[in-house]
Amino acid sequence: MAASSSSSSVVSSSSSSSSDKGSGRVLQFDAFQSLVDEGFWHRLSSLKLDSLGLDQSPVPLTGFYAPCSHPKVSNRLTLLAESLPSDFKELQFSLERAHGNRNRCPVPGTLYNMNTFESFKALDRDSLLKKEAKKILDDIHSGKVEEDSAVLSRFFIISFADLKKWNFLHWLAFPALVVGPPAMVLDLRPAREVFNQGEVQSLSAALNEWRKSSLTTGVLYFLVSIASNSHATIRQLKDWKACQDDGQKLLFGFYDPSCRLDNPGWPLRNYLAFISLRCQDGKIQFLCYREKRGFADMGLSLVGEAVISPSKDCSDPQCVPKAVGWEPKPKSINLAESMNPERLAVSAADLNLKLMRWRQLPSLDLGTLSSVRCLLLGAGTLGCQVARMLMAWGVRKITLLDSGLVAMSNPVRQSLYTLDDCLDGGSLKAVAAARTLKRIFPAVEAEGVTLSIPMPGHPVPTNEVARVLEDCERLRDLIASHDVTFLLTDTRESRWLPALLCASENKIAITAALGFDSYLVMRHGAGPLYVSDQTNSLSTVDGNGGQRLGCYFCGDIVAPIDSTSNRTLDQQCTVTRPGLAPIASALAVELLVGLLHHPNGIHAPGEIANSIMSSSEQPFGILPHQIRGLLPQYSQVTLIGHASNSCTACSTTVVSEFRRRGMEFILQAIDHPTYLEDLTGLTELIESANSFKLDWDDETDDSDM
Repeated sequence: MAASSSSSSVVSSSSSSSSDKGSGRVLQFDAFQSLVDEGFWHRLSSLKLDSLGLDQSPVPLTGFYAPCSHPKVSNRLTLLAESLPSDFKELQFSLERAHGNRNRCPVPGTLYNMNTFESFKALDRDSLLKKEAKKILDDIHSGKVEEDSAVLSRFFIISFADLKKWNFLHWLAFPALVVGPPAMVLDLRPAREVFNQGEVQSLSAALNEWRKSSLTTGVLYFLVSIASNSHATIRQLKDWKACQDDGQKLLFGFYDPSCRLDNPGWPLRNYLAFISLRCQDGKIQFLCYREKRGFADMGLSLVGEAVISPSKDCSDPQCVPKAVGWEPKPKSINLAESMNPERLAVSAADLNLKLMRWRQLPSLDLGTLSSVRCLLLGAGTLGCQVARMLMAWGVRKITLLDSGLVAMSNPVRQSLYTLDDCLDGGSLKAVAAARTLKRIFPAVEAEGVTLSIPMPGHPVPTNEVARVLEDCERLRDLIASHDVTFLLTDTRESRWLPALLCASENKIAITAALGFDSYLVMRHGAGPLYVSDQTNSLSTVDGNGGQRLGCYFCGDIVAPIDSTSNRTLDQQCTVTRPGLAPIASALAVELLVGLLHHPNGIHAPGEIANSIMSSSEQPFGILPHQIRGLLPQYSQVTLIGHASNSCTACSTTVVSEFRRRGMEFILQAIDHPTYLEDLTGLTELIESANSFKLDWDDETDDSDM
């Protein structure tokens, strides 16, 4: 057989006509061509990022081709999205070929995807070609070809995927065995010129039935047996011995992707090798099956007569055969311009996170992060930074709540606003922030809610009671419908109602609070749990049986009160060192990510840095309860504070009273701040402390001098 490394043109040593009757020439083949669909590269990108990582192991895949169906256009071997397994689980069990149909006959292949361009260039292509050709030869000797003839058309592809630039470099090969002396073609003509009318009709009918059946439509290689009465029968390759002994005319048929009348297609090369090694040598006839509009076309199909000689080398199962079949040169495709910009943005945003799973964080759960619903109370300096950090971690569902307008002083410190948001009196903060998030990343589900949080110490006028109650109900619904609530407001009292609602709903709550040069970041403990449905009472212990972690108010001995009235300008504004907000915001989000990956979730115990309580087994390190930082000393400490029985926000007393009385309780707490102190016992505690007197011993013990 003639050696050819081209698959874009016919390799021919001389001019040939549609008929070679009576003359002998070296049989030439119309080289195979490939077509790789964009979906294949999208699937490979996902597989690389989500499953393969740095693994360069061969990946089984499936290509598709069908008989030629146009007199001037050859069919190509096509790679589609379904050519590759969709995920790691499917990858582990992907030895079974993807299903095809009459227009997409499946062919087994192998993908060698390299991690770097240098490794792609350094591949030993000759060795790879021989390795894949050896698989074909082994399948011939083992008899596997007779059970699954598609392995004769085995192919492989080497590639390098630059996922930053969405550029894909690839090179396909269709290994063809070079066995013995080249085959000599004696005759090659359209089938209707070779067969009589009865044979043409019978063969066409048999081939149409073969292609119609779901059991055989994808079988690429077959036998044609024609009796003396012109009756044609199509049979599987495993029946070749019986066909040789029945005395009928025997042709070796195959689906020919080529449209040329002077040359058969590339799949015939390995078919002839199989015939010479397993069936017979000498003179044989072959059928290049082609179609027109889905039916057998005896004018386009070719019947050839050739002489093949046995190969002494390839007769040895241990030999490493010579092979050809590389496409002329590698191909490159860039999908950046053809992709939807939003889809590009999503892929680019997820790239860093997926790369983290390759080495540093294999347990990183991107599904949990993308689905978690976060409510940000406050769209100021902290809220803007937290929203940006959440998006960087792959969080896609963010709701911002604020009642303010964007002021001229905001844009330089609050990263989601620009000067345009300050004009005409200022845009609503929450709405403007959500709008900017979508401009930054169109795939984020961002919503802005304009709402004022009712606060203790800020009495409600009679004409405002209905509106305040409505705000309370809406805030409760928002917290209930989200998985996480960030408390990022400016004042202490504005955090009270959200802290209470999170405790009652047992929702994750994370607080970030700033001083001038200090910060506090903490996660609230789980809310008090019911002991039983019969008693309807609350427990002070955590879901794991330990003492609950405290909330933002557990360390206070006074109820939250009005902290904004009768204040100077510097006290009314949040005056902090500019670097604090990014630090505290980043820690708040990192705390959430660690909590979402902890097996105990909201019930995870608090841990302290550099102590035996540190959990080195967790992928994100320790999971603190509180983080307090002081910028002048560039210091940071982790602390643990347990839930207080006298807490005005999360104690069993307060949560039980809220569940019993509902919004009536909220209004009383808002209008009468001392009510919370009375309810929780803080009033009694303060009075007891004030009445406690110390007797000082002013005498000096000379022995201590």
